[in-house]
Amino acid sequence: MTAPSSSAHRNAAIWYAQDGFDPTAKGINGRRVAGESFLKGFLRHADVEEFVLLAKSEGEITPVRDLAQQLRPTIPVRHTPLLRPHRINVGTMFYPSPNFTAEAWRRAPHGTGTWSLCGITHTTSTAAVMTGWMELRTGPICPWDAVICTSTSVLQSTSFTLDLIDQHLRARFGANLPPRPMLPVIPLGIHCDDFARDEGARAELRSRIGAGPNDVVFATIARLTPHEKFDPLPIYLAMQAAQHQLSGQRLHVVFCGQFREDYSRRVFEQGAAHLMPNVGFHLLDGASASDRRATLSGADVFAFLIDNIQETFGLAPLEGMAAGLPLLVSDWDGMKDTVSPEVGFRITSRMLPAPTLAPEALRYQGGIDNYVQYCGSTSAMTEIDLPELTARIVQLARDPDLRARMGAAGLARVRALFDWRVVVPQMQELWAEQDKIRRASAAAHLRYASHLLPIAPSPTALFAGYPTQTVLPDALRLVAGTTRQPLATVLAVRNYKTLGRFFAEPAQIELALGVILAAGREGATIDDMVAASAGSRAAISRFDAERIAIWLLKYGFAARA
Repeated sequence: MTAPSSSAHRNAAIWYAQDGFDPTAKGINGRRVAGESFLKGFLRHADVEEFVLLAKSEGEITPVRDLAQQLRPTIPVRHTPLLRPHRINVGTMFYPSPNFTAEAWRRAPHGTGTWSLCGITHTTSTAAVMTGWMELRTGPICPWDAVICTSTSVLQSTSFTLDLIDQHLRARFGANLPPRPMLPVIPLGIHCDDFARDEGARAELRSRIGAGPNDVVFATIARLTPHEKFDPLPIYLAMQAAQHQLSGQRLHVVFCGQFREDYSRRVFEQGAAHLMPNVGFHLLDGASASDRRATLSGADVFAFLIDNIQETFGLAPLEGMAAGLPLLVSDWDGMKDTVSPEVGFRITSRMLPAPTLAPEALRYQGGIDNYVQYCGSTSAMTEIDLPELTARIVQLARDPDLRARMGAAGLARVRALFDWRVVVPQMQELWAEQDKIRRASAAAHLRYASHLLPIAPSPTALFAGYPTQTVLPDALRLVAGTTRQPLATVLAVRNYKTLGRFFAEPAQIELALGVILAAGREGATIDDMVAASAGSRAAISRFDAERIAIWLLKYGFAARA
């Protein structure tokens, strides 16, 4: 890896796969929405000389190139192949998840001190993430690596998990454990201007739902699932109770989102019909940009009453703040940081002591319950204080001046603390700190042979006892074999390209075979193939030549001299 330039110490190569950054193509969920928002924020605000994308193929980053051309056309975009990570030539690799141990192993053949790794938390309640913390503690992770915790609640949860893992490792192995990765708290961000109130959209929505001038609209933008996001029934109970206390005003609830299945739709729709018959109930399409804009513009209060461990940060309240709305949220995870008293109300939430819900954890860990059952069971035993919620709904409905003050304070707060123009520099400062620690570290930088990684040894090392012999490429001298079928015919019949993996390009195989045939009885060596191909469009590396040689032997195109 070439030494990074001075500005590259504050830059990070973005590990890119569409699944982590594109809700349009892969489906709307919090992780992808946050990834897309981060990517746009980074392209808009990063103080860098180039954008570096680490991806399987150059074609995969085409959407990012197009987006960068729109947002920052003067900054070049460079692709680095996933199998050549040492070419990032910046100090840090940013991975859009906390589980980046696989990338630490990818770094290991180049040396653990070659670059830093930085992940970020999204949902932390899945089995994959929870077991990932164990992998993080046992993999080649270094003190100059980091996992961004998006809130103080997530930091607490992550630290608790790592404490349990470390206790286990010490008890089981008497281990002298390495330092943990850095765990800085940096929030997610939004581009505030994207969520500014549109008065035309406001009028259109209120007309569509029949909301009068004095009516008060409480709106939520979220995935509409009662078992993975929030249970709407307590909200309905509180809204109906509040409606009975109000005179001359009607309350409306607008949920803008998507249902994954009919079960969720029935819970939301039938629950509203039975539990809040006097309150307006309206569903909008969360996949529609115009419906999302109308929801934020037409609402009087943004509600986000989460009771589910699947939620980790909560981007939507920031969007509500950017639209100038007061907030009514549960006192839950990231909202403890984002929603301060002057911008809205946080409603008390309660859970049972740890031993009581141990069966839920054991059923999920043991495969008896799936993730939805795990989250749903935990949510069923999570309380949002109903009297407090009802009182706050009434207070917000009766006091338009309070709503206006909170909305203005929220807009000021989100612009000052949670716009990407503020958050991206914090991330860059972290990357610079990681890079400084890494370069200054006196700790031994481990380097692993690429064919002997403990979690992914070469198959011919792992299964060396299977074959009769191991081929020594330096001892090979190849002559023409007995197969007389055209090379193209055999390749077409075998059709490796169907698998999406090809050990060498057909032009390289043909060139290597030509070298062997031209050598006659004397035969050709691996070095001969490499030398003869130098400068051609099908140039063969020694790595390629060794693989091609054994394939030619396998199919009888070549024989040992």
